Amino acid sequence: MSSVREAAPWDEVLAFGTPPAGEQVVARRTVPGRTARFADMPDWIDPRLAASLATAGVDRLYTHQADTAEAARTGDAMVVTGTASGKSLAFNLPVLNSIAEDAGTRAMYLYPTKALAQDQARSLSALSPPNLRLAIYDGDTPQAERRQVRGWANLILTNPDMLHTGILPAHGIWAESLHRLRYVVVDEAHVYRGVFGSHVANVLARLRRICEHYGSQPAFILASATIANPGAAGSTLAGRPVEVIEDDGAPAAAREVVVWNPPLLDPEFGIRASTLGEAATLLAGLVARGQRTIVFVRSRKGCELVYRYAREGLTLNAPDLRDRIAPYRAGYTPEQRRTIERGLADGTLLGVVATSALELGIDIGMLDCSISVGFPGAMSSLRQQWGRAGRRGTGLGLLVAGEDQLDQYLARHPQELLDRPAEAAVSNPVNPAVLAGHLRCAAAELPLTPADAAHFGDAGLELARSLPDISAGPAGLVYRGSDHPAARIALRSASPNAVVVIEAGTGTLLGLVDEARADSTVHEGAIYLHLGQQYVVRALDTISHVALVAPFDGDYYTQTRRLSATSIEDELEHRELAGTRVSFGRIGVIEQVIGYQRKRLSNHEPIDMIALDMPERHFQTEAVWYVPAQPPHGADLLGSLHAAEHAMIGLLPLLATADRGDIGGLSTDLHPQTGAPTIFVYDGHPGGAGIAHRGYELFEGWVDRTAALLRDCTCESGCPSCVQSPKCGNLNEPLSKPGARSLLETLLPAKS
Repeated sequence: MSSVREAAPWDEVLAFGTPPAGEQVVARRTVPGRTARFADMPDWIDPRLAASLATAGVDRLYTHQADTAEAARTGDAMVVTGTASGKSLAFNLPVLNSIAEDAGTRAMYLYPTKALAQDQARSLSALSPPNLRLAIYDGDTPQAERRQVRGWANLILTNPDMLHTGILPAHGIWAESLHRLRYVVVDEAHVYRGVFGSHVANVLARLRRICEHYGSQPAFILASATIANPGAAGSTLAGRPVEVIEDDGAPAAAREVVVWNPPLLDPEFGIRASTLGEAATLLAGLVARGQRTIVFVRSRKGCELVYRYAREGLTLNAPDLRDRIAPYRAGYTPEQRRTIERGLADGTLLGVVATSALELGIDIGMLDCSISVGFPGAMSSLRQQWGRAGRRGTGLGLLVAGEDQLDQYLARHPQELLDRPAEAAVSNPVNPAVLAGHLRCAAAELPLTPADAAHFGDAGLELARSLPDISAGPAGLVYRGSDHPAARIALRSASPNAVVVIEAGTGTLLGLVDEARADSTVHEGAIYLHLGQQYVVRALDTISHVALVAPFDGDYYTQTRRLSATSIEDELEHRELAGTRVSFGRIGVIEQVIGYQRKRLSNHEPIDMIALDMPERHFQTEAVWYVPAQPPHGADLLGSLHAAEHAMIGLLPLLATADRGDIGGLSTDLHPQTGAPTIFVYDGHPGGAGIAHRGYELFEGWVDRTAALLRDCTCESGCPSCVQSPKCGNLNEPLSKPGARSLLETLLPAKS
């Protein structure tokens, strides 16, 4: 922890949560700043581009920018540095220089959100580099302009979805651009993980083979926040090894980081004060002291509530400042967003509540404080959010912990949060459930030949031969369907037939749900959340794969009850740990939703149970499982296994960047194949997404952290902060927290 220092502007705000006044501040540390390290502008930069950069105030580079530019001139590169470190200039330099030297050069930038592409377009246009003809090509591009963009632009800003459905299937009309394509930039590469990352890796493989067809072999430049496995993640996306540049030469201001745990209101049931209310109080206090502050929340509804509570607080205590805060979220018009951005940048606004760092996608000016409401799911995301603060000097990064296992573990072990490296970004592009659709797409774009093993592997070509709608032709394997299959493949779903969620009253498409999980999330009567807004499902049509929903403002939520079973299909790896066999491999999962329970939002009390008649769902996936060598005896056996399963699922995102909903589990007191009590934790997506394998690789540390979570939680019988799960198919029955702790501790080496 930090030593004596000068008073900070936020000391008064934090004082009421610091012992002896309170116990909310569980960690507080000053992270020292870092001075910049510079490199000269490369001598190969076109003089006209150098002049444009100099006009913009850039006459030298940070060392990582120079290293990335050099690496990208001769091969594939990946720059992995912190927020506001100038990654954009690192990949812009080689691209813009190639265009300056030859206006016929083409480049393509891929962004996960439209906002990020718009921000990059503004920045590049302001730079006015020589020969640049820039265009955005996404779903918002008017049809009348698309032909002009294809023929005129030499730098296309787009996204993986448009590349997948709009460019590759129509590659013939892009022939000239693809022939001249020199660079492909993949920004925010850490976002491409799990099922989404698996799909995007295959989209990029399709792009590479199409480029080869037109005689080009573009270099890939990837930019990412810090992750644990940049070489592996980058190589998966690029399809070949990438040179990783991760020595950050950019300056960084000193930052004070604080972990704030809402006060415990009911120790027996583990109920804490509202994270939204705590964040609003902190925001109002900081704004009242003139601190430019941004608050990041997980949902649209949370965004509006924090804003409302903070405004109410300012109305009481600093009414002249109540109009100097604003919410910023999806659903606002571009004009509304730009007004908020300008206000925050010029100081007219002192506070903004936003739904995520990535959604913001813009330079938001000189901020003092950044508050994260709940752990955002990955260290890279948290550091991105905290990195928004400190542009005017020392900044404050603050985490308000939520009540779930992961947040409470981090609140009780803040050194993990402050010191640990970022998680790995894992994906599984060879997952047959994902790969099969892209093989169909590839075969529809160009016949598949033995040479395509370089893009999809020998196993991929074997899979293609087995698909009923792909057959051999004179030129290779071709798709025999009447449409292009890309239109039926959602990049964020592993199921080939994702369920479309539509608001019945307006016809608005709200989202897609994996077919394998639709019964649990969009069954009739379910409360469905979209960007924090509540909807009730009026009907689920399993034949047309459509769920119709309507806005909902009730005071309850729903939780399904389901029957589950697993079958071990192929044990790929195993090892012994304290006499316990730990395995990784492929399993089959059978799930059947048999009903759902309605529970009150205020206290989680059950209202009633409603029966459902749903079909059994079967899918294959990847899992880690273990047979405890010393399982508890007696009536607590199943409850102990069940509680251990829940707690481990809750902490698995510490090891692999994942949402809790991406992970499934099953515990049984007698599995027919192992002949013993067994716990399974599996990827919740058909085919697997790499999450369970990461858990297997780091199993010892995973168990150690989970046992610590159970030791440190102050509740007696189990609560949402340790062993209860909001997604439990058995409605959190039975659970034995003491038994789970005892079981997990038998897996740990004896303390000397």
